Amino acid sequence: MKTLRRCSWAESDRLLRAYHDEEWGVVERDSRALWEALILDGFQAGLAWITILRKREAFRQAFAGFDPKTVARLGSGDVERLMNDAGIVRSRAKILATIGNARAYLTMVRAGEDFSGFVWGMAGGKPIQNDTGLRLTKSPLSERISAELKARGFKFVGPVGVYAWMQAVGIVNDHAKDCFRRDAVRRAR
Repeated sequence: MKTLRRCSWAESDRLLRAYHDEEWGVVERDSRALWEALILDGFQAGLAWITILRKREAFRQAFAGFDPKTVARLGSGDVERLMNDAGIVRSRAKILATIGNARAYLTMVRAGEDFSGFVWGMAGGKPIQNDTGLRLTKSPLSERISAELKARGFKFVGPVGVYAWMQAVGIVNDHAKDCFRRDAVRRAR
């Protein structure tokens, strides 16, 4: 029986394997889903992804399914409630950034700027295949997207976090060359 080869980061935990095999690198074009993934990658800053993955459903509950309109209306009482929610990462700065990021997202929408179109337009409209064999932590594109997001008022969107998000949502295919998902993701684009 042949053993599946995965990206090495996904081998240590059942939840990571499932995430890797079913979600990571799959092209996402839905604006709200892209925004949710960006927020979760912002919460990951300084933490392991498995921490966020284990808390993802609690995050979805805490932030009303990551509905930007609902999140944008959260006030100081909601911030305190979230700071007491053991199911999520209780970082005041990240919670406030999430609320601010919802407002920035909605400002883009009101200005006629589709979040998915904005992001994918910067990527040239199709996934980037990393054929270098190098494990990047950022790229010129992640630096550019980071700068553009910051200019629009987004927080916790540094180039390293943005690159991790780009990998997660299929903007860049960074599956290892020997990973069984690499070609499947490439074909599915």
